[in-house]
Amino acid sequence: MCSLSLFHYSEYLVTAVNNPKSLSLDSFLLNHSLEYTVAALSSWIEFTLENFFWPELKQITWLSATGLLMVVFGECLRKAAMFTAGSNFNHVVQNEKSETHTLVTSGVYAWFRHPSYVGWFYWSIGTQVVLCNPICGVGYALTVWRFFRDRTEEEEISLIHFFGDEYLEYKKRVPTGLPFINGVKVGL
Repeated sequence: MCSLSLFHYSEYLVTAVNNPKSLSLDSFLLNHSLEYTVAALSSWIEFTLENFFWPELKQITWLSATGLLMVVFGECLRKAAMFTAGSNFNHVVQNEKSETHTLVTSGVYAWFRHPSYVGWFYWSIGTQVVLCNPICGVGYALTVWRFFRDRTEEEEISLIHFFGDEYLEYKKRVPTGLPFINGVKVGL
């Protein structure tokens, strides 16, 4: 619950600091989607049932510690991405380029093209590893992978439209950071 609370509160707080024009109650990401709500509820149900029937499954210290490291890494990377992007960061993929929109390629964006997605990817899977939830662990991994595969392609279409060759060169140099996701395919 602590990592979940910190994640949602910090999403709002960082948005308030970096991009106050886009700030709303939606910035908490609490109403992200029906799927997100179902995933959270499934996680809590799995943990409760397994803890009741197989409590030893929930006492694998090294696994929980690994999950905690994933959560901390993911949270820090996502917030670093938000701070680095500044007012260029938005929770909604932008289809129109604003006058102040610039291509950010420094900081954590020099390591990954989509560091906020990488952070959220590992944070979300880490929450399940902390809880030693094998079913939701696999489910979260598959679901967030598919979500970010589609979201990365959608966002990169806009970024290519906004920045053209500058983004294409950046795309050649820097990986997405997400396993087995290369982003939108660009024909020659």
